Amino acid sequence: MSEDQNREGQESAEEQIEKTGQLTLGQETKIHVLNIIGEIEGHECLPSNSKTTKYEHVIPQLAMVEDSKEIQGLLVLINTVGGDVESGLAIAEMIASIDKPSVSLVLGGSHSIGVPLAVSADYSFIVPTGTMMIHPVRMTGLIIGVAQTFDYFQKIQDRIAGFITSHCGISEERLLELMLETGELTKDVGSVLVGEQAVEEKIIQEVGGIHQAFEKLKAMIGERSKEEE
Repeated sequence: MSEDQNREGQESAEEQIEKTGQLTLGQETKIHVLNIIGEIEGHECLPSNSKTTKYEHVIPQLAMVEDSKEIQGLLVLINTVGGDVESGLAIAEMIASIDKPSVSLVLGGSHSIGVPLAVSADYSFIVPTGTMMIHPVRMTGLIIGVAQTFDYFQKIQDRIAGFITSHCGISEERLLELMLETGELTKDVGSVLVGEQAVEEKIIQEVGGIHQAFEKLKAMIGERSKEEE
């Protein structure tokens, strides 16, 4: 490859990162990097000074990954405070349904709806100082106090818990205990798991960083290639 082609490829990659926060890497093994940061934005736009992950950007990217004949694997980097439940769960379902090897890596944090996102990949990592906050669905804004409203929130909670338990090793009973813990957060219910604790609770599979995540994903891609030969 010529120097001009290398320069053009680098400029294209930098433009892709600047516009969408996403990137496809590799010469022999094509890996798409999906970056989930800040707050997950739903149907309403958040303030322009907030770092957000827009689901209308992410979902087409995931559809492209599934459809592409060149991309062989997906690496999901997560550092999110949570956000819109419906949008976060939609992204998690998309990641889980992709028919290509996928690995997630929790960096700073994977809070709230970030938990389903972290477990949606085929294999998951968390850095030693990474955190996961597990709590019930919060009600914000004006709530009409009727039984149907609380039934609706319970159904949302059941959907989230069902997704988490079906994509990792934690039991429904233990997940509920962590969600309703009252002795850890001073002004809220829930639990914060740090690094190895998330592995011990069987939510995340391994403590590791970017090197381990890449190595695992490349190994999974290699195994898939052998099966297809």
